[in-house]
Amino acid sequence: MKRSTKTIYIITTFFLIITIVIIGRTMIGNHFKKKFSKQPPPGIIVTEVKKHEFSEKIETFGTAVSKRSKTFKIKKEDLYEDLKFKDFVKEGDTLIKLKSGNILAPFDGVLGYTGLTEDILVSDNIFIITLDDNSTIYSDIKIPENYSASIQRGLPVEVKISSYKDKIFQGEIDFVSSRINADTRSLLCRIKVKNENLELISGSLLEVSIKFNLRNSIGVPDTSIMVEGDKSFVYKISDKNIANKISVTTGIRSNKNIEIISGLNEGDIIVAEGLKKVRPKGKIKPIIK
Repeated sequence: MKRSTKTIYIITTFFLIITIVIIGRTMIGNHFKKKFSKQPPPGIIVTEVKKHEFSEKIETFGTAVSKRSKTFKIKKEDLYEDLKFKDFVKEGDTLIKLKSGNILAPFDGVLGYTGLTEDILVSDNIFIITLDDNSTIYSDIKIPENYSASIQRGLPVEVKISSYKDKIFQGEIDFVSSRINADTRSLLCRIKVKNENLELISGSLLEVSIKFNLRNSIGVPDTSIMVEGDKSFVYKISDKNIANKISVTTGIRSNKNIEIISGLNEGDIIVAEGLKKVRPKGKIKPIIK
């Protein structure tokens, strides 16, 4: 009898422990579920879909040429005083003082010389002096034949040079040839670039970017795009702040924006940053960018 009572006691205790464990786990689970369910939605940076300027680019190189240039041959023995190279002169100013009289500048420009040093001579007694008008810089460039249909006079041009790496000089196409060069399969164009501060020097190597096919299209920040295989997606935010994952068709990239061909409308609100914090159909707290 005692043995039977002991057995019943052990079995009862065992089931009691199991019951306590089950109840405990259930209560703990409900506690955390309740706790996390009350957590506020994550704060996510969003932005409004707007129109941006998009364009395609052709990149090439050219050599800077002065707007105007005039060369003077001066006998050393005729100089009244030493020449001052790299000085800017105005039209009508005294350019060179000679014993027989003065040579006046025919236009605004910078006095220079042809050669590597001021001692370069054509002969023992003759200097070659130049006056360059660099207020506008020109350059002839070659455009590949397959872009010829897109090139026209007046297209905007951006120019960079190695000595001013962070500066962009603005210009435009000034001339377009009427025919393709059969040997190079290219179209000859001439660009002109504003050079008000005379930072571009004749002979400089120019890095040229030509913008074409300019258009205003809706675009989104590149940080808002999710790429999965060959498809692109964004999170579009509903009126109730629900993040809906939708497919979009993208175009070109320009200034950290990506063109949207289809899938969004101007004025839509989308997630701009923090995609990893967002869950499809999840609620968010929008932070306007």
